[in-house]
Amino acid sequence: VRFVAFVNEEPPWFQTENMGSLAYAKELKRRGENVVAAISLETIGMYSDQEGSQQYPAVLGSLYPKKGNFIAIVGNIASAALIRQAVGAFRKSVKFPVEGAAAPAAITGVSWSDQWSFWEQGYPAIMVTDTAPFRNPHYHLPSDTPETLDYDRMARVVSGMKAVIEELAR
Repeated sequence: VRFVAFVNEEPPWFQTENMGSLAYAKELKRRGENVVAAISLETIGMYSDQEGSQQYPAVLGSLYPKKGNFIAIVGNIASAALIRQAVGAFRKSVKFPVEGAAAPAAITGVSWSDQWSFWEQGYPAIMVTDTAPFRNPHYHLPSDTPETLDYDRMARVVSGMKAVIEELAR
């Protein structure tokens, strides 16, 4: 198990050769490393129990909850088995709403983090996210400050992810 922090995930470097996770994933591929799973922890601290607090790209809107009170485990179609395994381990370990989505990377938001770099190298990868701009009215604004986050729910997500990582490491 490796915990790695990457630089340059945001524009103007996103999905370019200067994206830190892409350089790392390419090096793993060059060395022939066996990557069982890459987990990108995206934003995980914004939650709301208010109906209508959750938005989606148009093609996903009718499939998922309207309340932004869950964590999402998202991946491309090739990562579907990893998503199922992660969602299952999460649900067994913590009482917290979780939704899984295996979707084409071309759908808005699906490839918006470091998991994209691992997909580019043929590795299974998922993003764990509160869905960022589809829920957080402060996303990338000066009002995006620590006091807007829900630390109790974030801690429950971290507990669930501990169980996911333990299962994947087996």
